Amino acid sequence: MTSDQDSARNDTPEFGPVDSPDDAARAKVLAQAGAPLLSTPVPPRRRTGERSTAQARAGGLGPLDELAAWIAACQGRFPPRPLRAPRPVVFAADHGIAARRVSARETNSTADLITAPTSGADVAMRLFAELAGVSPRIIDIGLSGDVDESLAESRFKIRRSSGAIDVENALDERDTVSAVRAGMTIADAEVDAGADLLLATGIGVAASTPAATVVAALAGAEPVAVAGRGSGIDDRAWMRKTVAIRDALRRARRGQHAPLAYLRTVGGTDIAAIAGFLAQAALRRTPVLLDGMTAAAAALAANELAPGACLWWRATHLEPEPAHAVALEHLGLDPVLEFDMGAGAGAALLPMLSTATSVHAGTGSAAE
Repeated sequence: MTSDQDSARNDTPEFGPVDSPDDAARAKVLAQAGAPLLSTPVPPRRRTGERSTAQARAGGLGPLDELAAWIAACQGRFPPRPLRAPRPVVFAADHGIAARRVSARETNSTADLITAPTSGADVAMRLFAELAGVSPRIIDIGLSGDVDESLAESRFKIRRSSGAIDVENALDERDTVSAVRAGMTIADAEVDAGADLLLATGIGVAASTPAATVVAALAGAEPVAVAGRGSGIDDRAWMRKTVAIRDALRRARRGQHAPLAYLRTVGGTDIAAIAGFLAQAALRRTPVLLDGMTAAAAALAANELAPGACLWWRATHLEPEPAHAVALEHLGLDPVLEFDMGAGAGAALLPMLSTATSVHAGTGSAAE
């Protein structure tokens, strides 16, 4: 073992026990909305495929009642406080596996998605976040190039891109630990600054390949069950992607079967950082919206690192990538919106959720 490996292992993050949200507060919100309490849907989806209470009942604000009830449970109070400081956080990184032509986009071109003036991947998020009166925070955690600091913060940058996971590890041990700890630090900073709801998402060319591989490794799925069309790839590119996931899984499964090991061998800086971010937010009793497949893959690892953390998360929408559905099913989470909005556009829920929470805050105060 090298001195760097020994140092990284000694610095491995450890997470304490995760408290559960207050189900009594949740029940009061649903009762106020006139919702029959069919069950305690935390997490809302059973692995048998049972539909959540929010889907099964009628009346009130529909799924937004359940989200407002979840916010009340996370706050541990009824009526819930209106949301004052929701915060979207975007983790941007490139992936070496893009060199295998598994994406319709050019290798190492994630920075272009951020800097494009009218078609950048963060445009929809910025517009929806503006409706909620907040601004997204974009973190360059592993871009191959550099972007202006006004567009993406670089102080947490771990490395430039990641390894091609079919033939080499995505990260070394030190970078894996550093990425997880960076996510933890960012979560702490947001909560300390007053954030009462976080949204986590990722942006990266070819990111769906390592994300699908992490999902397959942690959920026990086969490559063909998780490989999707990503950025709109054709059949040949899909075959290359499936082979890349297969080869990466073979490598990963020969090693340690542990979340940090999978993040190191087949993940990336973005997935590892989001995993740390999600686990730490749960420890800080702060709800998080999982926006997109990269966040869902990271959530699988985070829930292994901090068991029970998934009670503090909800999924914004469902992407067509099959790995996304596999991850949410494994976590026991229903997407609020069962159609694809694209990663980042889940910020559309922020103004709606803020409104729903305010409605229940006002109604609950009047009732008391």
